[in-house]
Amino acid sequence: MAVIEEVIHRAYLNKLVGEEGLRIVECIPEEEITDERLAELTGISLNTVRRTLYLLYEHRLAIYRRKRDPDSGWLTYLWQLCPENFDKALQSEAKRLLRKLEERLAYEKENIFYACTEGCARFIFDEASDANFVCPFCQGSLEYMENAKVVEAIERQITDLKACV
Repeated sequence: MAVIEEVIHRAYLNKLVGEEGLRIVECIPEEEITDERLAELTGISLNTVRRTLYLLYEHRLAIYRRKRDPDSGWLTYLWQLCPENFDKALQSEAKRLLRKLEERLAYEKENIFYACTEGCARFIFDEASDANFVCPFCQGSLEYMENAKVVEAIERQITDLKACV
């Protein structure tokens, strides 16, 4: 796997399952493994291991197979990663992010903003007007805020993301 691809996969997994989840994923071998064995290998609680595995399963990044013990009747879950689905998951995440950025861009372009001079918050014109241009948090004044740089930054992000999708 290329270094950049590995970095992207790790960042995505970290966002999805967190640091502990990432440690769990790194310990999953190519062959099937039980959740109990993963908990032993990582020293991470069984509940955390199971939560991580089910999150991976929900995103189609892991699969499981159930095996019933003929003597006890207990079910054992055998887990395996699906690395072939990582690129599809990343593509889906990129499309979701692109939609969010486009919504945010529209919001930024469609509104006029006022910000608290003390840095408390930013308000759209109607909210600022309703508050008589006084910050409801600190009673400071609300002044017009130019958002051209915000719009440019979002447009740049959209362009960069579209190049990847």
